[in-house]
Amino acid sequence: MSEVQIRTQGELIRSREPGHGMPGELFGRQDVFEKDVEIFFQKHWILVGVTADVPEPGDVSTVDIGRASIIMVRDDDENIRTYRNVCRHRGARLKEPGKSTVGMLVCPYHQWTYDLDGSLRHAAHMGRDFDPTCRSLIPVHTRIVGTHVFVCLADEPPADISKLEATMAPRFAPYDLRNTKIAFESEIIENGNWKLVIENNRECYHCAATHPELTASFLPEDFGFCPENLTDEALREIAAYKERNAACQASWESDGFTSATVEWLGEDAVTQFRTQQLVIAGHGESQTISTKAASQKLLGNLQRRDLGDTHLWTHNSWTHVMSDHAVVSYIIPLAPDKTLVRSKWLVHADAVEGVDYQIQDLTEVWVATNAQDKHLVEITHEGTQDPAYRPGVFSPFTESYVEQFSRWYAARLDAYGV
Repeated sequence: MSEVQIRTQGELIRSREPGHGMPGELFGRQDVFEKDVEIFFQKHWILVGVTADVPEPGDVSTVDIGRASIIMVRDDDENIRTYRNVCRHRGARLKEPGKSTVGMLVCPYHQWTYDLDGSLRHAAHMGRDFDPTCRSLIPVHTRIVGTHVFVCLADEPPADISKLEATMAPRFAPYDLRNTKIAFESEIIENGNWKLVIENNRECYHCAATHPELTASFLPEDFGFCPENLTDEALREIAAYKERNAACQASWESDGFTSATVEWLGEDAVTQFRTQQLVIAGHGESQTISTKAASQKLLGNLQRRDLGDTHLWTHNSWTHVMSDHAVVSYIIPLAPDKTLVRSKWLVHADAVEGVDYQIQDLTEVWVATNAQDKHLVEITHEGTQDPAYRPGVFSPFTESYVEQFSRWYAARLDAYGV
């Protein structure tokens, strides 16, 4: 009996037929998962939180990423710093995952004590020759763009984070996202591979049938449609859609908002991202069931409510910023078939719950959408692990960004010699 040859991760992705899905083993195998975490979550820039996670000096947020763990803290000078969650003595974790408030960072094992700037301030019984200046906490490369806290665990982080920063900083500026607070946050564990979570987020082929709450405000045509065999009525609707988009973008541009699409998604990209100022349906104000603003206290010093949705993708996150609130979601892979999805709803720091906004109005669209996406990812993951699964063909009209993600994934594996 001949032995079954197990293909490597590189062989698997190179076997993918263009315009088709990935082989099922890339979603289910433990060795593939571990390599994905190493490359895509520890060598690339990833989103790990927002500035409102640590609103005051001494506030701490701890995030685990595979076997690595980081501490995000706001120091006494209001700066946000990030460190490896490893004591410089014998390696104990300083903080458990989650949020807390501290005066200093104290190791629970032997009480080595660190200032919020990472410097070691106290280490008992070490003798007079001990030099604490060599034992500061290990810093993590960090970039803050708007409210988004991006980190990279590699020694040499990808330089093209500057493209994302240069593109998004002026787009986020009118919303003053650092002057926000978290009105609501959620955590969902989806029983599916992280790549399937991202693939699902990058197409709206499924939106009309599965996301009734989202499509009250969101226009799925923004992410493609098949122009063939349309009825006269459908053609008129498409023409009206294009006309409205053009009018909205012209209006935004005249008021100083940058609305044009920017894509850095191809095989040459390392820090992959896409942004666009999307038109919102109905009243055009916010991603709510009514399409009106959920918070009467607008972000920043905005006067206009009808600013659509400033949308940002990265390879582990998606963001929607509107005049009244923002929704920021990011993922962390936990296992080949488990992915943590964290979402945060941000409002103006001075907005008052029950006065300026109601939690249900603010959150019901994306709470429902996240639950629906969880189900879609899970049934897809199960199907890709079925012996009958064969990668299917993508729609060239509505799944082009899924194809693009697949090519980028292959290019990044190749760049690291996989």
